[in-house]
Amino acid sequence: MSVSGIQGQLLEVTVVGCNKLKDTEWISRQDPYVCLEYASTKFRTRTCTDGGKNPTFQEKFVFTLIEGLREISVVVWNSNTLTFDDLIGSGKVQLQKVLSQGYDDTAWPLQDKKGRYAGEVRLILHYANVNKPAANHAPSAPPYAGIPGPQVPLYSAPPSVASYPPTSYAPPPPYPSYPPNSAGYPPPPYHHQPAAYPPSYPPTSSYPAPYSSYPPPPQDPHYYPPVHILLLLILLHHSKTYTASQDKQPTRLSVSPSVY
Repeated sequence: MSVSGIQGQLLEVTVVGCNKLKDTEWISRQDPYVCLEYASTKFRTRTCTDGGKNPTFQEKFVFTLIEGLREISVVVWNSNTLTFDDLIGSGKVQLQKVLSQGYDDTAWPLQDKKGRYAGEVRLILHYANVNKPAANHAPSAPPYAGIPGPQVPLYSAPPSVASYPPTSYAPPPPYPSYPPNSAGYPPPPYHHQPAAYPPSYPPTSSYPAPYSSYPPPPQDPHYYPPVHILLLLILLHHSKTYTASQDKQPTRLSVSPSVY
């Protein structure tokens, strides 16, 4: 199984304990502890006081993997109070198995300064993202790409735009609503228009036309000033009188020659 693409992935390392360690103490029991190093990352377990040759730790650490670096350095020391700590043994932990299988429980051998066997350290390695590359190869993306396909009709919501025209039909009702309002206004305009703009009376006559179908028109004459009617009557009377006078003058002229 491929182990490429480990950059930035996490690796869990549990230090279980050590077995058959080299004894660096002559009188008392030694106090071992374990150090792990991966690139610039370093971890240290607690000191197992009087752990002797078979100390236990059961401590877990998490490393951030680096592409191209597939081994961890492990060193076991004996803690001293008055002098420098003694090196018990060191070794290399290979990561090929855990990166390919996701799990590795192995006891790794240790060597002292002279390269002789110095015991072993047991580590449990766990790599949770081992299956991620397989998931990347799986054509899971196309199915998800297929899902947007049905969603495209959803985006064709422009039909919903057609719903806006109904709202545009709403304005027509307001237009008929304006006449009723103007029907209530005729009384004031008729009083103001004659005073300020006498010639505006003819246009006002155009307004009654649309309202002729409604009962209010009969009431409009009450709002017209009587002067208007009187003026019409006077004009009619004057025109008749003038016509009559014109008719009479020629008769007199025609009669006068006959008399003489």
